[in-house]
Amino acid sequence: MIAYVDASVLLRLLLDQPNSLREWQQIERGASSGLIMIETLRTVDRLRLLNKLADRELARLRRAIVSLLASIQLIDVNAAVIDRAAQPMPTALGTLDAIHLATALLWQQTLGTAVVMATHSHGLALAAEAHGMRVVGVSL
Repeated sequence: MIAYVDASVLLRLLLDQPNSLREWQQIERGASSGLIMIETLRTVDRLRLLNKLADRELARLRRAIVSLLASIQLIDVNAAVIDRAAQPMPTALGTLDAIHLATALLWQQTLGTAVVMATHSHGLALAAEAHGMRVVGVSL
């Protein structure tokens, strides 16, 4: 499976949260916006500041994030992504999800083949589905 992966997928996997992506092992080629590094590292730092992570766990999570991100293609937030994310969307979508969707759509166009959206965000899943993408991680 070729999949665009958002931060919610990585965070559920790494934090051992319930309902993590069952299809994770089926992803043969993955990509995400460069935003994913900021989103995941900010989340674990926020957990540290809230005293929900010990130093040892924080270090383990940061290593795991860097390792997982090295295994997927990170796509820069460039002018094309910004322009696409700023365009009207078929559903209500926040800024970060719009950037993720725009990045996924442009990556799919570049590849010339279908890309699966892997997310636990209902809003992103709905918007991706409205664009004809198959979605895993969320039941719509």
